[in-house]
Amino acid sequence: MAFWSSTSVFTSKVPRKILFMFTLSLSVTYLFYSLMSCYNSFQFQENYVYQGRLVTDETTFVTLREKLYSTSPQVYLDEELIDRTATEQTIAVSSVINNVGFDERTAGWVRPQAATASSVSGAAAAAAAAAAGEREHPEFSTTDSDLGRALNCTSDYGVKKLPQAIIIGVKKGGTRALLEALRVHPDVRAVGNEPHFFDRNYEKGLDWYRELMPSTLEGQITMEKTPSYFVTNSAPKRIHMMARDIKLIIVVRNPVTRAISDYTQTLSKRPEIPTFEVLAFKNRTLGLIDASWSALRIGIYALHLESWMQYFPLSQMHFVSGEGLIVDPAGEMAKVQDFLGLKRIVTDKHFYFNKTKGFPCLKKPEDSSTPRCLGKSKGRTHPKIDPDVIRRLHKFYKPFNMMFYQMTGQNFQWELEEDGASPGSRD
Repeated sequence: MAFWSSTSVFTSKVPRKILFMFTLSLSVTYLFYSLMSCYNSFQFQENYVYQGRLVTDETTFVTLREKLYSTSPQVYLDEELIDRTATEQTIAVSSVINNVGFDERTAGWVRPQAATASSVSGAAAAAAAAAAGEREHPEFSTTDSDLGRALNCTSDYGVKKLPQAIIIGVKKGGTRALLEALRVHPDVRAVGNEPHFFDRNYEKGLDWYRELMPSTLEGQITMEKTPSYFVTNSAPKRIHMMARDIKLIIVVRNPVTRAISDYTQTLSKRPEIPTFEVLAFKNRTLGLIDASWSALRIGIYALHLESWMQYFPLSQMHFVSGEGLIVDPAGEMAKVQDFLGLKRIVTDKHFYFNKTKGFPCLKKPEDSSTPRCLGKSKGRTHPKIDPDVIRRLHKFYKPFNMMFYQMTGQNFQWELEEDGASPGSRD
């Protein structure tokens, strides 16, 4: 009897303990899996939100890039935009200049950002991304205030490099007009003033020269223009020693017109100089041209080109028609952009003809009240020159022009202007 009683007690207690332990085990297991599921869900949601932000920013930069490359007649970009008020256009411009749009260059550092986000969670990821942005690139942002702040650091962003292209000549050919038009292009960064490194400041060294250059991003071209290089004997060798693969641009113009324009500029500074006719001849009675006068000597293009062809192939030179820059600036700019390997962004919609000055000007930016045109020193009226002198000068230049056409493979048709009239009335 006692045996059965004890057995009954045992069987009544043991199942309850087993049931309790089994229930507790199930509860702990369920809680563990629930916590794991919540954690994975939270981590997935966090990554999704972060990746979504990147996609949003990428889309924004594609939009800004398209706006920058717009052919709107009101688009105009140059270095001065960096210092202007952050209007809608300058915000778009500064943002894309800083980030170079969303292309392969941007994608190259977006991927590391995403990788950081997948390995670090919460505030740590945000801090890491911010630190990376401070070190290498500005933080992605779509707000006007952030883009405005990016505008202020654009001038210091990038790397100073030696130029990959130089406008080497010629004086009074239209080099300033070409440079200003090129500076409209977002992938061109150029020095505004003429450095005169390879003719006057060479002893200062390449480091000094590099410091004069604007900062550029990957994919942008650094340029400068100094027209006197073309007629400087030492310039070809010096430039070749710096960069043998550099691209050279030469703006040429009817040498007679160019000489008159050159004289007009000198006359504006020194009104006491002799007349053009006096300076052009050693003996006018005998018809002896004074080719030692710099205004005339510069126009013997074939002579100067020979020096450059000793160091550079024609494939690295591009010859721009000064007359073409006046009658068809967009056409000349298309060829220059092709030569530099740039997208054709500067088009006819960027130009209008200024009747007062007598040559094309760039259309005004949206944040400017006046059109962008060359300064007062451009567009001077030429003095009236004796038609007989002009005729003799055409005859003097003709064999040199023929040689130049043969050397370059281009016919500039300057002989069509041998009717005795000045090919252009302004410089």
